[in-house]
Amino acid sequence: MIAVALADSDSYLKWGAATLDRIAPEADRRVAVVANPVMPSAAQRAAAVAGTSWATQADAVLVAMRGPTAALLLSMLAELPQRPVLWSGIPGIALPARRKALVYRAQADLVIVHSHQERRAFTELDRDEGLAHRFALTTLPFLERRPSTGDDVVLAAQALVPATRPEREVLVHRFVEAARRRPDRWFVLKVRAQRGERQTHDERWPLDEILATVRDAPANVHVQSGPMSAALDRAGAVASVSSTAIIEAVARGIPAIVLDDFGVGDEQLNGIFIGSGLLGSGDDLIEGRFRVADAEWSTQNYLHEGADDDARAALDDLVQRRARDGLPQRPPARSRTGGVLREAWNRRTALGRHDARALGVVALAIGVPARAIVRGARRARRLVARPTGG
Repeated sequence: MIAVALADSDSYLKWGAATLDRIAPEADRRVAVVANPVMPSAAQRAAAVAGTSWATQADAVLVAMRGPTAALLLSMLAELPQRPVLWSGIPGIALPARRKALVYRAQADLVIVHSHQERRAFTELDRDEGLAHRFALTTLPFLERRPSTGDDVVLAAQALVPATRPEREVLVHRFVEAARRRPDRWFVLKVRAQRGERQTHDERWPLDEILATVRDAPANVHVQSGPMSAALDRAGAVASVSSTAIIEAVARGIPAIVLDDFGVGDEQLNGIFIGSGLLGSGDDLIEGRFRVADAEWSTQNYLHEGADDDARAALDDLVQRRARDGLPQRPPARSRTGGVLREAWNRRTALGRHDARALGVVALAIGVPARAIVRGARRARRLVARPTGG
């Protein structure tokens, strides 16, 4: 079997390469990055595929991309004669389950999930939306069970949370204070990207840039990029507001803390950790009060037994069905209102300047102000409909 992964950003490249290794280890595996506005740098590409073995008529194509780009590539691949099996998914923690995640991947034959809780949430949402996806479970492909050999305290930075600059400054200052309290330990701010590199999600106020403004930061605070696995190899504790790094730490038996100072819930992307036993405050970080995850929570959330995984069997089944009978077409779920202009808009917004078609420029010129008007009208309707106090 020839299995190809198409990726568009750093986190999706990491997930796509590792997922091919886990689910299709005996296939002829190939990975390609599609040119787009958040294409990872050479350093990010090297970090993303570290530890994987990947080096048409493909039998299966893993579309490892953000939603709009995934929808575009899936629609293009779906039109191929004798099209390959199309599969997709979301790297890391994909909860809360969101409608757009499924709508963008409506033309995928298989959607990968990484926990029993994700499968339940997405199955229920899929049923409500009438999309009839097939879901398959696999362990997060970059989870490792080997123990750490170090004592570093690692803060895993997230692009989206905390959401405001003052909150991000508070996070950095508490991390620095923890380092001051323990000059005998190395405190590592693990960042997703170096300055100038694009990420899956734009980071408006990078934590390392905030750290650079802190006066008299102790010498035992260090900024590190590169693979998360390298940071965890030397970690004795891990902290984050919300990050797959917490799951990776738990898998390796490293004490961790999910910081709840900025709220807990879907907005903070950490609602999944309710009931985990890992939630704690910045004061806990400063005092070094790290936690061990609840066993039952772990089983339902990303740390299930490998025997529960059925993604490899599901992919093999689809490849065999394709070879025997071909696969039925799956229709897109996104609106087609606007015809060719809408298609040009979708392409331009997904690929940015890498879309050389003139119609894309026209669609952008028309679509941006039109979208602003529509969104403004929606906000106005919500304001009008909002009840007033008596």
